Amino acid sequence: MDPISRLIRSARPEGAVDVRCLLAGTHVLDNPPGVAGQVPFHLLLNGHCVAEIGDRAIDLRAGDVLILPRAARHRVRVVADGPPLPAERHSGGSVTTLRSDDTAAIDLFCGHYTYQPGPGELLFAGLPDIVHASFGRGPGSPLHPLGELMRNEAALDAPGTGALLASLCEALLVLALRGDGRGAPSTANLVMPWTALTDASLRAVVDAVVNEPQRRWTIASLAHIAGVSRATLVRRFSTATGTGVAEFLTRTRMMIAADLLTATSRSLDDIAASVGYRSPSAFGKAFRTTTGTTPSRLRRYAAENGR
Repeated sequence: MDPISRLIRSARPEGAVDVRCLLAGTHVLDNPPGVAGQVPFHLLLNGHCVAEIGDRAIDLRAGDVLILPRAARHRVRVVADGPPLPAERHSGGSVTTLRSDDTAAIDLFCGHYTYQPGPGELLFAGLPDIVHASFGRGPGSPLHPLGELMRNEAALDAPGTGALLASLCEALLVLALRGDGRGAPSTANLVMPWTALTDASLRAVVDAVVNEPQRRWTIASLAHIAGVSRATLVRRFSTATGTGVAEFLTRTRMMIAADLLTATSRSLDDIAASVGYRSPSAFGKAFRTTTGTTPSRLRRYAAENGR
């Protein structure tokens, strides 16, 4: 498994579709702040919408994905000709649909990701406030097959649809974080740093840290991996990712440690050593600074909540 897949899999995000909107005419969809542990997303397959988050307006076109890691209150305005046609809510076995009529110009999936304290919390905490990925529409878009599967399953709403849609939502998250698959991030500076790297030397640094978090990495040793000077690595990494090398190193180590704390029974000393800390107290301090809790409390919470 490649390093990026390892980190995303360790986070174990669970996706779900809340409502599919098939709308005609102008509509405004109000979304309250999300509850703790949930991150809302919107996938627009047809039409044109504008998402309003605070004082920002994000233009959404067919093939766009919007993820809001801080679960902020927001509105989605449907941009369409004519007055709004009345929309009726239809609740099926797994999918709720908000439908105007059979000529709807807007096909919008609204859902959320659920995460638990630990690696999932670190995954979303490492994202910016707004993740907006644009893939376009049509057979050439990497989103096209996934979108068609979601449409077909939502329309079928058969036994197992909920589980299939959950898996497709999780694939959507990976696709949005990875970028457009054509050698560049889908939207510059709006995706998680280590998934957006297209510079081979910087990707080598990321891979080295994820594959060997226990090594006593320094800026000098990572610069050697990248084949550049320390100053060049610091400058290029910060420019490409919006975060520092040291911050990335610490956050990655804590994400791996959180996964070990919640998914294994390994001792705290062993986990500390496995992510590069000779001193359990130093590990505990770094973990608390990064996550806001202690390793023992996270493990206890996971045990009490069936992780």
